[in-house]
Amino acid sequence: MTKQEKTMEEQLNEDIAAEKAAEVQAQEAKKNKKRWYIVHTYSGYENKVKVNLEKRIEYMNMADKIFRIEVPQKTVVQVKAGKKQEKEEKIFPGYVLVEMIMDEDSWYVVRHTTGVSKFVGSVKKPIPVRESEIKRILHRTSSQVEKVELDVKVGDKIRIISGPFADFDADIIEVYPDKSKLRANVSIFGRETPVELEYNQINKL
Repeated sequence: MTKQEKTMEEQLNEDIAAEKAAEVQAQEAKKNKKRWYIVHTYSGYENKVKVNLEKRIEYMNMADKIFRIEVPQKTVVQVKAGKKQEKEEKIFPGYVLVEMIMDEDSWYVVRHTTGVSKFVGSVKKPIPVRESEIKRILHRTSSQVEKVELDVKVGDKIRIISGPFADFDADIIEVYPDKSKLRANVSIFGRETPVELEYNQINKL
């Protein structure tokens, strides 16, 4: 083997070694990247899981691997007897979001928190949430879009309190809870006229 061939072979080996080192480094960086994961909880345990996990993070010194725990919620406005009441409603009942660096230790701490049933994904390989998806979920939480709930049903009598038919009484003929709207028959000049109303435009009689 000539000196030049040896030099070329050595250079090739160095290049291969450098490529392998870069690949290992990239895998380690990917492994150590913090991501959001979805944890399935027992029914009604979402807030308890958040509190329990926060305590375990502190007790087991895992603040460098588990960063945030979120229970996505939105504000819901209930209207009963003309009075408004606000309450928090979970966007994804039975689920908690955890931002963490996934490894055996962090997996164990979260998985064995009281109230947690499993990670979303396979038993030993939880699936991280896509960045675009987590941003959308967290935005929904921070924007706190209000939804009005009203304890009304078809056949109930109501008083319209705003809009062109204000001060008219009406009978409900259809209810759309997901839209916070309803249809009701209003008697105008002796004729029943169906109108669509928002929940906040009426009072139940």
